[in-house]
Amino acid sequence: MYKTMPYRLFIPPAYDKARQYPLIIWLHGAGSVGNDNLKQISGASLRGTHTWIARQVQEKYPSFVLAPQSRGGAWDADLPTVLEVLTSIEKEFNIDTSRIYVAGQSMGGFGTWHFITERPDLFAAGIPLCGGGDPMRASVIAQIPIWAFHGEADPTVPVTESRDMIAAIRKAGGNPRYTEYKGVGHEVWLKAFQEKGLVEWLFAQHK
Repeated sequence: MYKTMPYRLFIPPAYDKARQYPLIIWLHGAGSVGNDNLKQISGASLRGTHTWIARQVQEKYPSFVLAPQSRGGAWDADLPTVLEVLTSIEKEFNIDTSRIYVAGQSMGGFGTWHFITERPDLFAAGIPLCGGGDPMRASVIAQIPIWAFHGEADPTVPVTESRDMIAAIRKAGGNPRYTEYKGVGHEVWLKAFQEKGLVEWLFAQHK
């Protein structure tokens, strides 16, 4: 059965087909699951998508933002479909394949860890917020630039999920960035996307 997936694509306002552009894939949390093609760019996902499309950011770092919407609530299962969407976008637009990034929160944080672990050849950097992955596979992503965020008091996804991944990557020889907010709960995105230097850090990463 052919699987369909709603998605939104932000195109840089001054897009020039003769120039290559980076692309950010945004993976939403469980609260945005559905097929309305709206929740993944609004509500809790507002900062995760709109940070990159802000006028001052686009003027300095013109880029595409792809926001797929999961219907089933498992990014692990959705990875092949997201990659199909990405392939179709690359055929239509001039995407810099050395600067494809993935970011996500909660369910999307788990998805971000999964995406970079499954396709370390594809992603130039990952920003997982309040998620977790498989520490046993840390060596696969040891050389990928990662900036992870978690709230120390997260009641939904234990902070140990991020701590364990970061520790495993460091043990494997990697040098990930990790920001943990003391006393902060699950909605870590409210602080993470205000983090000084985050935008500059992301766009500095290349394969």
